[in-house]
Amino acid sequence: MKLATFTHQGKTRIGVVEGEGIVDLSAAAPALPTEMIAFLEAGDTAMDAARKAVDSASAIPLSEVTLEAPVLRPGKVLACGLNYMDHVEESGMEVPKHQIWFTKQHNCINGPYAPIELPEVSALLDYEAEMCFVIGKRCKDVPADRAHEVIAGYFVGDDVSVRDWQLRANSWTMGKSFDTHGPIGPWITTADEVADPHALDIKCWVNGELRQNSNTRHLIFNCFDQIAELSTAFTLDVGDVIFTGTSSGVGGAMKPPQFLKEGDVVRVEVEGLGAVENKVVAQKRKTLIG
Repeated sequence: MKLATFTHQGKTRIGVVEGEGIVDLSAAAPALPTEMIAFLEAGDTAMDAARKAVDSASAIPLSEVTLEAPVLRPGKVLACGLNYMDHVEESGMEVPKHQIWFTKQHNCINGPYAPIELPEVSALLDYEAEMCFVIGKRCKDVPADRAHEVIAGYFVGDDVSVRDWQLRANSWTMGKSFDTHGPIGPWITTADEVADPHALDIKCWVNGELRQNSNTRHLIFNCFDQIAELSTAFTLDVGDVIFTGTSSGVGGAMKPPQFLKEGDVVRVEVEGLGAVENKVVAQKRKTLIG
C-alpha cells in the first residue's frame, strides 16, 4: 500500500493512494486511527483492515487534496552522514569506519510539495537526495538479518542543509534542522511492496538540471546495518524516521559551489517510491513566543 497523510476540506487524516486518487480511511474504515503513527502502532491488524477497506471504497482525486508529510511529527529523525563513497570523496573526508549519525529536529519535517525556506542568516542552502524509511515496530538490539521486520515502509526525503551552520560545530544538528528543511513523502510505500530497498535509483534535479544520480546499492551501510547499529544504543520507536544518506552531486561540492537561491525548485525521486518537489522561498523571520 501507499499510505499518505492528507488534508481535504480543512481536515487532516490518513489514506491509501490508489492511482490518481486517495481512499480516506476515516470514511472507509472508521474504527482505524486517523493519524499515521497511531495507525502504524496498531500493527498488522490495522494494515489488513486498511487493505480490505480500500477494495470497496471510493477515492478522492489527488488533485483535490494536499499531501502532507506522511509522518507529521516523528519522535526521532535520525540521519546517516557520509554514507555513499562518492559523497565521501567529494566532501574530502575520510571513509568512515563506523556509521556517522546526527539528529534532525522534528520541526524540520515538511510536506512533499511545500516550500523550503532560504534562511536570512545564511546563503549556503544545499540539497541532499535520500531514501528514507519509517520504523513500524518498537525495537531494541535488532540483528541486521531481522531488521527488515521493523521497517513499516520507505519514502523519499531531502536532507536540506545549511552548510555554514552545519560545519561551524562538531555536531551537525543545527545546520540540518532549520524549519521546513526536511521534506518527506509523498507517501509511505509499505515494505511488502519494495522487493529490494538496496537496488533503487535515486536522483535529484535543481530547476530541471540533474545534479545527483545514484542507486541505493551504493550505500556504505545499508538500511538493515543502520537499524542494527542504532538499536544497539537505544530503542527505536514506531514512527521514527531515518534518512539513509546522500550520494555525490550536492551543490556545496560543485566547482564553483552552486547553493540554492530563492525561486529554485528541487526535485528528488527514488525509483518506485515517488518524488518530492519543493520551491525555495525567502524566510520571513517572525518571533514566536507561546
